[in-house]
Amino acid sequence: MTLPSSSQLQIYLDIATEAVLAAGAVLQTFWGKLEDVQEKGRPGDLVTEADKAAEVAVLETLHRHVPDHAILTEETGHLGNADSNFLWAIDPLDGTTNYAHQYPFSAVSVGLLCAGEPIVGAIFDPFHQELFRAGKGLGATRNRRPIQVSATRDLDRSLLVTGFAYDRRETADNNYAEFCHLTHLTQGVRRGGAAAIDLAYVACGRVDGFWERGLSLWDMAAGVILVTEAGGQVTAYDGSLLILNSGRILATNGPLHPALSRELMQVRPLSSWPDRVLPDVANAVGGMETVH
Repeated sequence: MTLPSSSQLQIYLDIATEAVLAAGAVLQTFWGKLEDVQEKGRPGDLVTEADKAAEVAVLETLHRHVPDHAILTEETGHLGNADSNFLWAIDPLDGTTNYAHQYPFSAVSVGLLCAGEPIVGAIFDPFHQELFRAGKGLGATRNRRPIQVSATRDLDRSLLVTGFAYDRRETADNNYAEFCHLTHLTQGVRRGGAAAIDLAYVACGRVDGFWERGLSLWDMAAGVILVTEAGGQVTAYDGSLLILNSGRILATNGPLHPALSRELMQVRPLSSWPDRVLPDVANAVGGMETVH
């Protein structure tokens, strides 16, 4: 399928921008006033009335401008025209746990895919009033000013960011080993709790790289186009073509990509995870002498 023209991409980008700003205003209204915080299944996977109201704001915008497009939202699922080549991937509140605790690191993320390829993205952080936007071939901006990835070339001079999926208590492949490994090789690894912002920070050069597992399409769609349009690189862990529904992503400034990919691929997951205690840890503790 032929991608939309630059003028049409700009229209879609403006629609995404309108949507995230509307939802961001909703999030500011609910800030510090939540009355209904629920778990959706796994511990820590929260949903609030703010998530739902912000989603309504995004959907109202999309239904008004592109009623014939398909939509995928975190809270509602698939909507709209399932036969459309255009799919809007929406996270109305990325960083719900942060938001519920009044930790101001959350955002609205709206991305548009054409035939499965991210072509437009808008991410709005209402707490720092930062609007990140990108369209394929249109470049990437923060608050309407061009941005680009960092120039860091060495892992030992880099600052990275990552996250941990909601199933981290249930699986040994939970990113803990990778986090520890790369913490020792870099100037630091941060965990913000909102993948959309993490990707936006790679795009604007605040961090040099990001990796994570267990993500959903709505977590990545907008951020992927931001990073690539800012001059960065986005792939699977092993450097191959990114498959969005795999849930795994590696995004860097480009120069760091081979080294970070290589390190990620050589990290072995933790041994196992029974009863929330690793046997390696249990054995180590059991073998220690008690000091009185």
